Amino acid sequence: MATKKKSSAKKKSSSKRKSAKRGSAKRKTASKSRAKAKPKTKRKPNAAFMKPMQPSASLSAVVGSNPLPRTEITKRLWAYIKRRGLQDSKNRRMINADDALRPVFGGKRQVSMFEMTKLVNKHLS
Repeated sequence: MATKKKSSAKKKSSSKRKSAKRGSAKRKTASKSRAKAKPKTKRKPNAAFMKPMQPSASLSAVVGSNPLPRTEITKRLWAYIKRRGLQDSKNRRMINADDALRPVFGGKRQVSMFEMTKLVNKHLS
C-alpha cells in the first residue's frame, strides 16, 4: 500500500510542474506582444477642425458672434446646454431645444447629441 501512495504523490507533483510550465509559457507570449506594440505618440489635431468658422446669426445667439474653431463651438454649445439643463433627464443622449436652440436644430424640439453636431455644421461658414 505504501507504494501506491508514493506513486500518487509523484503524479500530483508532476501535474503541478506541468501547470507551472503552462503558466510561464502564457506569460512569455504576453510579454512578446507588449514588446511589439508601437510607442504612443501624441495625436495631431486636424487642421480642418481648428480653422475658425463664422457662426450664423441663430447660432451666434448661443455661442457668440466671433469666428471660432468647430471644437470650441461644440464646447460652448455643451456649456450652454448644461448651464440651462437642456439634456433630457431620462435619455441623456437627447437634447431638448429652448427658444434659442430651436432655429439651430431646424425647428425640432428634441435632437440626439450625434444629430446636434450635424445640424450645427450647417450654421457654420
